[in-house]
Amino acid sequence: MKYLDEYRDPALARQLLDELRRTATKPWRIMEVCGGQTHTLVRQGIDELLPAGIRMIHGPGCPVCVTPLETLDRAMAIAVRPGVIFTSFGDMLRVPGSATDLLSLRARGADVRVVYTPMDAVRIAQDRPDREVVFLAVGFETTAPANAMAVLHAARLGLTNFSMLVSHVLVPPAMTALLDDPDCEVQAFLAAGHVCAVMGWREYEPIAARYRVPIVVTGFEPLDLLEGILMAVDQLEHGRFEVENQYVRAVRRFGNTEAQAAVRTAFRVTDRAWRGIGALPDSGLELADAYGQFDAARRFEVAGLRPAEDPECIAGAILTGARLPTDCTAYGTRCTPRHPLGAPMVSTEGTCAAFHAAGRTKEVSSS
Repeated sequence: MKYLDEYRDPALARQLLDELRRTATKPWRIMEVCGGQTHTLVRQGIDELLPAGIRMIHGPGCPVCVTPLETLDRAMAIAVRPGVIFTSFGDMLRVPGSATDLLSLRARGADVRVVYTPMDAVRIAQDRPDREVVFLAVGFETTAPANAMAVLHAARLGLTNFSMLVSHVLVPPAMTALLDDPDCEVQAFLAAGHVCAVMGWREYEPIAARYRVPIVVTGFEPLDLLEGILMAVDQLEHGRFEVENQYVRAVRRFGNTEAQAAVRTAFRVTDRAWRGIGALPDSGLELADAYGQFDAARRFEVAGLRPAEDPECIAGAILTGARLPTDCTAYGTRCTPRHPLGAPMVSTEGTCAAFHAAGRTKEVSSS
């Protein structure tokens, strides 16, 4: 398949690995921020093929995984209300809340529907003026423009039966929070290419300069990641701390300015809790005052929920790269994709799900 197979070429992968072995003279620790990148690294075994001393740390870049538990419980409290059509992307339906998940609620009769864009939810609201239609708006900067456009469109239509439960998170504050941790081992980052396609990479430049860490904007195919790792190692070896763009076919420095304008109109920056990590200042988006009538948490008065995580789940340590999934006592036994204790085992971008799908075991991980 053109524009895909060439980024999976085994011969080029071997060349990049050989170049990495020639370049790396010291041990380095690099974090990939995006869960999609984690799945490629683990599925293809790239993390195990890297030269000795180069270690990948799997970061918190799975939007499903970091959606806070209270947001999920709010979603379920709304979904069971009479007269509500609750809409979401499919990957959120099996993420466990405190007591259940949206898929189970649907099996019990709640009107929970999978949509493919937030505009689908707006259309449902148009078609069913007798029902309250709620969309679960989660994700990083990547999904924020589409959600912003849905709100702006609903406002233009004058819809009064459409609302969003918003739990957007932002990547740069998470990176700085990790780097401010005195136990942080990260020496370089692979930044998520799809986030940067929207936002560009200007926000990363002060981080690279302040913390003296290379940041390489990277794609998602095996060769993208290998080249991104090579670029990060080359910077580390030569004492450079810059933002570089490996994903040149999709990303520009200023990003998509029209998408950014829509996000600035519909949303404002706010503090946000990250599941398993805790509250991070200025790390999320919420609806702007002008669009407060579309805030489902206010409309349904579910803002006061304070649930507790399963004490056996170590999702926080996994999301920050402090632990591996195979360090969890429940991994592969009491926590599986069919019966997950935490979001990283259920999400298509979760680190635990990536390890489980690749057949990683405690013995393999510790070898």
